[in-house]
Amino acid sequence: MSLTLADVLALPGLESMRLRAGEAGLDNGVRWPYVAENSGIAEWVLGGELVFVTGINHPRDEANLLQLLEEACERQVAGLVVLTGPTYIQAIPQRLLDAAEAAGMPLVEQPYSLKMVLVTQAIGSALIQSEQLGRSRHDVLERLLTGDYQSLDLLLHRATQLGMPLAGHWQVVQLQLEGSESLFAQGDAASVEAQLARQHDAISRRLRQFSAGLPVQGRAGQWTLLLPAPDAAAALANRQQLANWLNPLNLRLSPLKLFIGLSAAAHPPARLAQAQEEARQALAAARRFSERAGLCVYDELGVLKLLSGVRDRALLDQFLNERLGPLLRHDLHHGPSLMPTLEAWFHENGNLVAAAQRLAVHRNTLTHRVQRIEALCGLTLDNAYDRLDIGIALMIWRLSA
Repeated sequence: MSLTLADVLALPGLESMRLRAGEAGLDNGVRWPYVAENSGIAEWVLGGELVFVTGINHPRDEANLLQLLEEACERQVAGLVVLTGPTYIQAIPQRLLDAAEAAGMPLVEQPYSLKMVLVTQAIGSALIQSEQLGRSRHDVLERLLTGDYQSLDLLLHRATQLGMPLAGHWQVVQLQLEGSESLFAQGDAASVEAQLARQHDAISRRLRQFSAGLPVQGRAGQWTLLLPAPDAAAALANRQQLANWLNPLNLRLSPLKLFIGLSAAAHPPARLAQAQEEARQALAAARRFSERAGLCVYDELGVLKLLSGVRDRALLDQFLNERLGPLLRHDLHHGPSLMPTLEAWFHENGNLVAAAQRLAVHRNTLTHRVQRIEALCGLTLDNAYDRLDIGIALMIWRLSA
C-alpha cells in the first residue's frame, strides 16, 4: 500500500501545506521526501520522491523553478513543494503554476513557518506505517491466491481488519510485460533499466485504479490483481475495460508488449487459488496465440483447457512428436517454412489463396508445401480426424514455444 500525495496533505500537523496546481497527480505515490539543495534535481532523484524546494542553498528565480519542474516531470517525482516566505522565495510565479497544472505535476506551497523537521518526520512515519500495512495486505492476498492458509475465516477476518473488502465474487487477472531484451539490444543498460522502471511504475499505478482498493501483487514485470465479477456480465465489462486500456498501451510500449490473462467470473475467496490457475492458463494463451491480441479469458480457451489440465508434459510432447515431429525436424535443419505454412493453412480454414497471401508466397509454392507436409507426416489435410490431430498438435507446439 503506497502513500499518495493526497495522503501526505491529509497528515495531522501539515494542514498549512496547500496544493496550488497539478491536482491530477494527487494519486502519485510518495517514495521518500527529498530536499533540493542544487540548481537541478535530475541526477539526484530516482522517481517517486516528494521534492522540497527551499531556496536556502541556491537562488530560485522563475527560470530555475521552471527548470526544476521540467526535471521533476522527466524523472517522474511525486510532486514539488515550494517553501515560501519573506526571506527566500516570496511567492510562487504564475508561470510555474500554469506549467505545473498543464503537466499534471502536483505543486504544493509550504510556509517557512512550518518547520521542515516536522514535515519530514510526519512523512517518514506515515511511509513506515504505510509500508507495514501494505506488507500485511499483500501477505493476506498472497495466501488467498496460493491457498496457503489453515482457516479461511481467520484470514478473511484479518483482511477485514486491514481494510480489504474481500466479501463477494472475483475475477483474477494476471499480466506480464515482455520484450525487454529488445530494449537492451538498442541502448545502454542504465537507461534501459530506468525506462523499464518508469513503465513498471506507470502500469502499476493504472492497475491500482482498476483494483477496487485491493493491493496489486507485482514484481519484475508481472502483476496479479482481483476485479469484482459477480456474474458473466461483470466479467465481460472487466474484459472490455482492460482491452480498451491494453490496445493503445501496447502501441506506445513497443517493442515492449503487455499480455493479460483473466480467470472465469464469480470466484468466492475460497476459490481464488483456482482462479489464479485459470488466469495463468489464459495468460499463457494470450502470450502464445497472436490472434488473441494479447488478452485472453479462461472461458475462451476451449480445448486449451483440456491441454492445460494434462499434468504429464511427456504425453503432450509425445503427441506433438508423433503428429508434427517430421515438420519440426525439417524446419530445424532447413529453416522455418513448413510449420508456418501449416499454421497459415489452419488460420485461413484451408483457403490456399488467403494462406499464400498471409505468407507472401505464390499459391503454387503453398500447394507444394502442403503436399510436402502431408508426405512427411503421413496425414491428409482433407481428413477431418487428421485435421483435428494436427490442430491439437499445433496448439501444443504454440504453448511450448
